[in-house]
Amino acid sequence: MATMVSTTEEALSPGSPAVAGSIRLILRLEGLAVAAVSAVLYAHTGASWWLFAALWLTPDLSMLGYLADVCMGARLYNAIHTYVAPAAMAVGALVLHQPVLIPFALIWVNHIGVDRLMGYGLKYPEGFGWTHLGRLGGKRKQAMQAA
Repeated sequence: MATMVSTTEEALSPGSPAVAGSIRLILRLEGLAVAAVSAVLYAHTGASWWLFAALWLTPDLSMLGYLADVCMGARLYNAIHTYVAPAAMAVGALVLHQPVLIPFALIWVNHIGVDRLMGYGLKYPEGFGWTHLGRLGGKRKQAMQAA
């Protein structure tokens, strides 16, 4: 039976802005599916895997917004780490008959999918560590504090 709150040590406190339990697992598996499909589609474009490797971390440049302020950083990071912009790029490429843009959109989508799989979700303005998939580094921080 699915639960909204995990019973492990990483259980979220009441009112936490993140999902937990089986819902979190489903969202992470969804990230795996998106990453796998985008990689297969990328392979079919015939584009260079060197291009894929060179550009894969590009969406993380959006973290530079945190240098301005936490709220601005979260907004910029979230704008770049949703599927809306790469989907618009792909649709635009198809409509405008510019297939050269498709590999770029697929790299972007793959990055987002892998981020979701790894638990890096959309950020809340409370700080970089709070995401819609839970608090980043929860188990690691607890282990360090216990030692």
